[in-house]
Amino acid sequence: MRYLLDTHVILWYVDADSRLPLTLRDKIDASECFYSIASLWEIAIKQSLGRLNAGISIFDYDRLCRQAGFCCLPIKPSHLERIKALPSIHRDPFDRLLVSQAQEEGLVIVTTDGLIPQYPVMTAW
Repeated sequence: MRYLLDTHVILWYVDADSRLPLTLRDKIDASECFYSIASLWEIAIKQSLGRLNAGISIFDYDRLCRQAGFCCLPIKPSHLERIKALPSIHRDPFDRLLVSQAQEEGLVIVTTDGLIPQYPVMTAW
C-alpha cells in the first residue's frame, strides 16, 4: 500500500505524538509513504499565524520526513486540474489538494479528518 500523509499525521509523526497510535506508526514505517509539498506550505502558514510552534523550520520538517523514508510529492498541474472536479465537501484548500493528489497518484490518505472519506478516495487510520 502507498500512503499520502495528511499534515496532522506528519506533525504527530515528527513529534512522536501519542495521538498517532503506535500500530499506525509501525504501518507507516513499513510502507511507502509520501508527504505533499502542500503540507509543508500549510505548516508554514500555521506557523506564521502563531497557530503552530515555529521551533521546527520547514527545512527541518522536510529533512525529518526524508530521514523517515517518506517521498516528497510535488504539486503538479494535473493535481490542480483535478481539484476543479471535486465536490464542495471540504472548504480547506490544503485538504482538497491532498484529495486530488491521492486520486491522481493512486495513494491512500492517512488522516483523522472526517470529511476526507466523503470524497471518492481511499483513506486509512
